[in-house]
Amino acid sequence: MKADIHPDYHEITVVMTDGSEYKTRSTWGKEGDVMKLDIDTKSHPVWTGQHRIMDSGGQVARFNKRFAGLGVKS
Repeated sequence: MKADIHPDYHEITVVMTDGSEYKTRSTWGKEGDVMKLDIDTKSHPVWTGQHRIMDSGGQVARFNKRFAGLGVKS
């Protein structure tokens, strides 16, 4: 194996949406960093079967405001 071509592989902490956490090894961040997830298997509709709109930063409101005038005219 060639030296100095692979990224640093270290331990990080992953925090799930419900607050639970676990340690894993990754090339993301630095040793000891914390990755906070916005969507995971406990909140994503693919795994939960429940559909809900997750409005992060008003994206849905901006979309509705931007495209409010576009509709089928009768």
